[in-house]
Amino acid sequence: MPEAPNPTPNGTDYGLTRANKKGLEFIEDVTANADEVQRRVLAEILSLNAGVEYLERHGLCGRTDREAFKNLIPVIQYEDIQPQINRIANGDKSPILCSQPISEFLTSSGTSGGERKLMPTIEQELGRRSLLYSLLMPVMNQFVPCLDKGKGLYFLFIKSEAKTPGGLLARPVLTSYYKSDHFKDRPNDPYTNYTSPNEAILCPDSYQSMYAQMLCGLCQNKEVLRVGAVFASGFIRAIRFLEKHWRLLVNDIRNGSVDPQITDGSVRDAVTRILKPDPGLANFVEAECGKDTWRGIITRLWPNTKYVDVIVTGTMSQYIPTLDYYSNGLPLVCTMYASSECYFGVNLNPLCKPSEVSYTLIPTMAYFEFLPIHRNNGVTNSLVAPKSVDGKEERELVDLVDVKLGQEYELVVTTYAGLYRYRVGDVLRVAGFKNKAPQFNFICRKNVVLSIDSDKTDEVELQNAVKNAVNHLVPFDATLTEYTSYADTSTIPGHYVLFWEVRPNGSSSIPPSVYEDCCLTMEESLNSVYRQGRASDNSIGPLEMRIVEAGTFDKLMDYAISLGASINQYKTPRCLTYAPIVELLDSKVVSSYFSPKCPKWVPGHKQWSNTNW
Repeated sequence: MPEAPNPTPNGTDYGLTRANKKGLEFIEDVTANADEVQRRVLAEILSLNAGVEYLERHGLCGRTDREAFKNLIPVIQYEDIQPQINRIANGDKSPILCSQPISEFLTSSGTSGGERKLMPTIEQELGRRSLLYSLLMPVMNQFVPCLDKGKGLYFLFIKSEAKTPGGLLARPVLTSYYKSDHFKDRPNDPYTNYTSPNEAILCPDSYQSMYAQMLCGLCQNKEVLRVGAVFASGFIRAIRFLEKHWRLLVNDIRNGSVDPQITDGSVRDAVTRILKPDPGLANFVEAECGKDTWRGIITRLWPNTKYVDVIVTGTMSQYIPTLDYYSNGLPLVCTMYASSECYFGVNLNPLCKPSEVSYTLIPTMAYFEFLPIHRNNGVTNSLVAPKSVDGKEERELVDLVDVKLGQEYELVVTTYAGLYRYRVGDVLRVAGFKNKAPQFNFICRKNVVLSIDSDKTDEVELQNAVKNAVNHLVPFDATLTEYTSYADTSTIPGHYVLFWEVRPNGSSSIPPSVYEDCCLTMEESLNSVYRQGRASDNSIGPLEMRIVEAGTFDKLMDYAISLGASINQYKTPRCLTYAPIVELLDSKVVSSYFSPKCPKWVPGHKQWSNTNW
């Protein structure tokens, strides 16, 4: 297998050039020999995990060839291995899925039964993640040279973590990475040379963390060459934070002091090492933030910024107009593709348009297979996977080098940490090839209808939430005729909007407080990722219900039929993305209501108890 580059290259000019060259050579080698590398990866995974309970139960019995693997190991979803996950979470240390000890669980933003999925991981995976990070600067330097001459203003945060009954940590993948020695003790690497000190990134209080990171970014504004966050939504929240708190920040810059609200001692000390009294900079920031418009505020405050580094694919594409407004049209760069299950690949053409972003899967990261996806042509444009009858679905899977240009697939992975032929749920389209390795557009998360940040709400969950809320209408003898939804990102943070058409059967009117109760009930019915975003992360705004006049959904059907939908096959879409339809519904709104308070969410609540495993 080709030699991997050093995940933490030397930061000198010579070392950077050498690391860049080695990183690009590595990409060239593994993509040119993609199938051979994939065979070796699979054989290595099966060899390392030979004798684990899961593989022996399916009859693999130490075999490491691809043919036996495909014939004997089924294609699975999370629910298929949840019993094994539960055993590990409850303290069973036997080799159930993996021969190496499970070091922790990474919590997926996808959910199962309303709670986060738990993805097993091992210590060695941190090295693989670091390897993928090490490829980003070599790629970027081909398009934007001299990035090592400045810093990145990135808004990075940790999230809450908990322990399973067996004592294993369960936390988001980025929290795991930021808290690891790979990140905290990283050598000088221009790609991870941030304006934010580690203490600010690792602060568990989101307000203090954001404040400190923004203050440090402003103090070093001339050194900033790139800005970003993980998701587009997170970066826009940072700009909104600046809009609300710039006067406090200006005061700190002018006086060289840290606002008293920042009570974390380590954060105060770290910021103080960077912050010095600078009346000139304070006047500059005050003048720019005090202007009537915030158009181009990023390039105004950080004038040397070359691009914005955020994920704008999939549901995050809804934030592109807002990012363009704040950045004055700077390139929006999506550098890599990763998940809790596995880190996948990199964008080899990072300055492309957001609509053209494609990721090259790095064949050493895991063993990849692809389940063909077929689209219905109906109004809902739903995704349909091949039926699983007598194993036929498994035989339809294709290998990395055998995917077809333009075809859509669901990604299936086999990892070093104990996932075997696991359906990730991401829908990808083949956009091209880098040597023998395909490049994929990220299309969507399968079955997800609503998403603002890291939350993912599917149609079944939304329907259940609406069903629970409708109970509040019963005392008023009213019924819900129809409903639909959309993710409104015109507010910061964005929020869910539900359009309801209600038919009163009695004479009594429905008080506003009842509709507000409906909003809160829907929020309480949604999964823990959504509720955490609302109650803890402040990444999602209060759910809104808009009541529309009678007959509105009939007009919606008429409009869909005028666009070519079949009257026989039409059904109300449960989520809207087409602006003219949202405008049509908005024109029929007679009243609107918001959830009056945050839904309940407690980190590490009963989801971690034995009874739920």
